[in-house]
Amino acid sequence: MQHIASLNRACEGTIQTTRELIHHELFCCRHRSSDRHFTRRRKLPFANVMVMLLQKTVRSVQLHLHDFFAGLMVAGQSASPSSWCEARLKLRHTAFIELNQRAILDVAYGGQHDFAVSLWKGHRLLGFDSCLVRLPNEPALGKEFGWVECSNQQGSSGRYPQARLSALTDVLNRIVIEALFVPWQQGERDLALAHIPQMQPEDIGLLDRGFASYELWAAFVAQQRRFVCRCPKSSFGPINPLFAENQAGRSVVVTLKADARNLAQLRRAGLPEAITVRLVTVRLQTGELEVLATNLLDETRYPTAQFAELYHCRWGIETYYYLIKSRLDLENFSGLSAEAIRQDVHATIFLSNMESILIQPAQAQLRQASEQRKHPAQVNHSTSFHALKSQIISLLLSDTPIGEVLPRLQRLYLDNPVSSRPGRKVPRQKKSAWRSYNYQRNIRKVVF
Repeated sequence: MQHIASLNRACEGTIQTTRELIHHELFCCRHRSSDRHFTRRRKLPFANVMVMLLQKTVRSVQLHLHDFFAGLMVAGQSASPSSWCEARLKLRHTAFIELNQRAILDVAYGGQHDFAVSLWKGHRLLGFDSCLVRLPNEPALGKEFGWVECSNQQGSSGRYPQARLSALTDVLNRIVIEALFVPWQQGERDLALAHIPQMQPEDIGLLDRGFASYELWAAFVAQQRRFVCRCPKSSFGPINPLFAENQAGRSVVVTLKADARNLAQLRRAGLPEAITVRLVTVRLQTGELEVLATNLLDETRYPTAQFAELYHCRWGIETYYYLIKSRLDLENFSGLSAEAIRQDVHATIFLSNMESILIQPAQAQLRQASEQRKHPAQVNHSTSFHALKSQIISLLLSDTPIGEVLPRLQRLYLDNPVSSRPGRKVPRQKKSAWRSYNYQRNIRKVVF
């Protein structure tokens, strides 16, 4: 019970910090698009605009506004869709970035609250990856984020705008440390290089085989940061014999030297011309051999047998992208301008981080209650996101004490838990275009 009480204090810290910031005049001044905005008393002041963006829904704007003002308990009052569009243009997306830093990251990792951070051997595990995000078919978005040209046997068949989202994610706690939303042509490795300064000295970066690059690994080494990266065949000379041997459980320490053609570029960047890495082989459930490169050189502290489990944790960033693109319907944007797109992206990331913290007390209760079960119970994220969006007005905009709102939210989190089945492997089936369309149109469930 003491552990659950400490988790509740962390939840209260997140809610209290968010309340204070969105109602603070200086915070508003930092994140409004003009000094003239949010200076007069309106139906949609700064705090209301932020919360309504967090409450993004698949309903029409007018229905959302009606329900929003009903949640504020303002009798007979609402706003028009046009006034909402004008209000959101006054807000900059940077508000959600600062809110994420101060109300989420500082609470979870700052050491001043009681959030129970999950670690592996004392390390945070940070997943590096990106996903492509399809944007509304607007010329301004194509100009800013880039076009994707479509073609078939008859030639060109149109184009659509697309962006790339790179989220540096703590995969054990499902908290995004940093999110970069950029034109889709920008490479994943460049974005990974931009993420490295956000790592703490004890963090371990987990990277897929698309990040197997001497320059990127050298950047980790130069900045004294740890990494584990999957290697494709024929990527580096010392890796090829390990694939040829096809033997799991091998651990070899080798020195990699930079290609002579890249020496000048590496010297300008201040990167080493040679690095020492450890190559570890693991066997997948499919029987395929996998070679991992890492600068975790200490065999005693990091036994070879544990690398399969360690690297499997990287899958958490894949499931995170699935969560925000399916359950939270990231690509169903609520606006058509570049700023509206960025607002939705960073609001979604903040909301998902907030849910990761607020479900912890309920998660701990379910874990204790199902200790004797074969498959432990855990919070159903579809239920938890819907509950959070339903209660977010009471959480952030009302005068109701946090100690009254939070238990109500936790009771909703405890409803309809799902079973956790570690190690379950569902065979992948290649879907036809029709089955994929049917899933998107009729089967996929979006919260709120």
